[in-house]
Amino acid sequence: MKQTLAQQGYRMPAEFEPHEATWLAWPHNPETWPGRLKFIPPIWIQMIKPLHVHETVHVCVNDAAMEEQVQAILKRHDIGRNVVLHQIPTNDAWARDHNAIFVKRDTTSPKPLLNKEGLGEVALVATDWIFNSWGKKYGPWDLDDVVPQRAAKYLNVPFVEPGIVLEGGSIDVNGKGSLLTTEQCLLNKNRNPHLKKNEIEQYLKDYLGVSNILWLGDGIVGDDTDGHVDDITRFVSTDTIVTVVEEDPADENYKPLQDNLKRLRSMKDQDGKPFKIVTIPMPGPVEYDGTRLPASYANFYIANGVVLVPTYNHANDKRALETLEKLFPTRRVVGINCVEMVWGLGAIHCVTQQQPKV
Repeated sequence: MKQTLAQQGYRMPAEFEPHEATWLAWPHNPETWPGRLKFIPPIWIQMIKPLHVHETVHVCVNDAAMEEQVQAILKRHDIGRNVVLHQIPTNDAWARDHNAIFVKRDTTSPKPLLNKEGLGEVALVATDWIFNSWGKKYGPWDLDDVVPQRAAKYLNVPFVEPGIVLEGGSIDVNGKGSLLTTEQCLLNKNRNPHLKKNEIEQYLKDYLGVSNILWLGDGIVGDDTDGHVDDITRFVSTDTIVTVVEEDPADENYKPLQDNLKRLRSMKDQDGKPFKIVTIPMPGPVEYDGTRLPASYANFYIANGVVLVPTYNHANDKRALETLEKLFPTRRVVGINCVEMVWGLGAIHCVTQQQPKV
């Protein structure tokens, strides 16, 4: 009988654990940022600059022409090391959701029972979940769906296909066995309508090595991903969770975020202990052409030495950054203006994917 990844000792490390690298995809789709695409590459440079000092940055580009263009931009900004460009074409730039979710075997893990399907002593595995453009909302997505396999080939690591739809932004883990997600996304009929809640939980346990699934309710208004957890609630350590709250009772985000806060306060970790819950405010409504955008400070990215945080020209920017600085005393917290970026309905966490150190 074939062993699951969990049975072979693999687990998804927490984002705050050491990284080998960060994966990005260079922004190129004009339909994602209508009339605003020219403002988006500079935001990638603002991310790459602090990241490449601490870890390798892999950037997917569509072809040789784009590679040459990006190399020239990097050179202009004196970024010459620790950035690797790959001709891995994408439909869009949302690497969190289309790239591999990496799992690793710790050296302290019990030796797996070897069989012909077993992965043996391989330290890193790329899990390649089906990507269907957030419930077939935008097309095409054929290039995005095979990015994990191409990244795995470059890294010379195996890839494993669970065979169900899952996006990286819909889950967050503490590395010790607990996983946060939302009912709005994972139970949505546009993802895996053939699976019940307990069956989805089993996939997460088998392929990501978790044991404790924590269900929140709905995400924020304007989120076209159907409530990704990385816009609302995040692990910042094994026992501490940050969650966004809306302070205006008249705002449409107030009730769902209060419901999530109530759920979090009653949750227990994998060992039956309560979590420490820290709240940060929302930035208030950010709109494009009369449409509410999913602007949230929770869409930050934790890397080696730095935390990249989206800001929105709002009075709460300062409060959010100060709260995260206290939670990450050994990392530099860097605010990056994402007013233009969120027009594409995502921010910093949505375009980054960590590769753990093994």
